[in-house]
Amino acid sequence: IPSYTIFEDDLIKIFLDINPSSNGHCLVIPKKHFLDINDIDSEYLSHIFSVVKEMLPILENKLNYDGISLCQNNGFVQEVKHFHLHLIPKYKNSKKLSVEEVYKIICEN
Repeated sequence: IPSYTIFEDDLIKIFLDINPSSNGHCLVIPKKHFLDINDIDSEYLSHIFSVVKEMLPILENKLNYDGISLCQNNGFVQEVKHFHLHLIPKYKNSKKLSVEEVYKIICEN
């Protein structure tokens, strides 16, 4: 499936959500299958959060958000039965942009 990838390495991929709840809503997905937080190993979790810590200042600089939520669902609230972490920027005031517009902003030098 085509995606607006903003980061990828051997273990994870970070891309823009195609149905974002806000401008810059991203998903962090491990390439190895883990069902949920109880299934994923500590090595993957450590790597995910290490990369997220590096990505947050970049996203904040590009998108000028006022805050950010990190969300991970488990059990019956988990729509996709594969561990993933949502990065959801929050804005006091913002104009809704298309995923394509947000991707261009993030990818600008």
